[in-house]
Amino acid sequence: MAFAVWYLREHLGVLSMQALFAGVFAAVFYLYHLPLAAVMYPAVICLLIGCLYMGRSACAAYARHRELTGLQSLPGNAIREMLQDCGKTQERDYRLLITKLCRELQEREDEMTDAYREMLDYFTVWVHQVKTPIASMRLQLDAEDSALSRCLQSELLRIEQYVEMVLTYFKLGPDSSDYVFRTVCLDKVLRDSIRKFRGDFIMKKLGLMYAPSDVTIVSDEKWLSFVVEQLLSNALKYTNEGSVTIALEAPKVLCISDTGIGIAPEDLPRIFEKGYTGGNGRENKRATGLGLYLCRQVCDRLGIAISIVSEVEKGTTVRLDLNQRHMIWK
Repeated sequence: MAFAVWYLREHLGVLSMQALFAGVFAAVFYLYHLPLAAVMYPAVICLLIGCLYMGRSACAAYARHRELTGLQSLPGNAIREMLQDCGKTQERDYRLLITKLCRELQEREDEMTDAYREMLDYFTVWVHQVKTPIASMRLQLDAEDSALSRCLQSELLRIEQYVEMVLTYFKLGPDSSDYVFRTVCLDKVLRDSIRKFRGDFIMKKLGLMYAPSDVTIVSDEKWLSFVVEQLLSNALKYTNEGSVTIALEAPKVLCISDTGIGIAPEDLPRIFEKGYTGGNGRENKRATGLGLYLCRQVCDRLGIAISIVSEVEKGTTVRLDLNQRHMIWK
């Protein structure tokens, strides 16, 4: 129906011109006192012939419309090849124009891909270079045990997290293949992550509730550790008193709970959005809005379902469903 309306509108000028010509002949015949039937009969015959022609033309146009509509799901190069056989001059001109645009678009995409890879290479080198002085400072701080050294170690850990966050952000591209799935001991991942934050627990005088579970899963240990460390970092950042609890719910659902300030109900639906910091993030000037976004992206690729429940001034609980699921590659 929509095509018929569009086709009639497109050929409205031709129909109007035919009606105008018939009117001109009728006016001339009338002025010369000739019978109008001499005009009407040819006009009707021409109208019938015109209708037959327009019907045939409409069928051909509709077939072409269906063909071009079916090409919309194909990539640009395939569309360009399918448009090689264009009979009309105007269609050939459009094909040349589309070919030119596709070529320019491909050149732009190649330039952007090269620029992205160059930027990724730069940041990869930069991250590894920055890790060297971080490791050196950590060794020097480990040599002494004081309130100042523990505070500096905590800040140094945050710097290291931000550095890792940069590299993670770039590695989560559609062409990333930096995943090695094998049997992983969950307790080892948790113990290593807890050990990194032991200084924060001591400085903030927070309790840690954790019981080993002796559970193994199939996952990528490095990326799973990144998620756990981000969640522990958030729990420590927004908890000033009380404790952090790490527990395992059946079947294989890891829960990380805190007694912190919680998340406002209006912020909960958007906490996994890129760059969204919420009310707590705006108060805490160090929030980037990338931590939970990256956690969601990594969890999707690992086949882990992540969810958060929270209540203001009572705390937050993050659940990681570690049961095997379909992995999402974007």
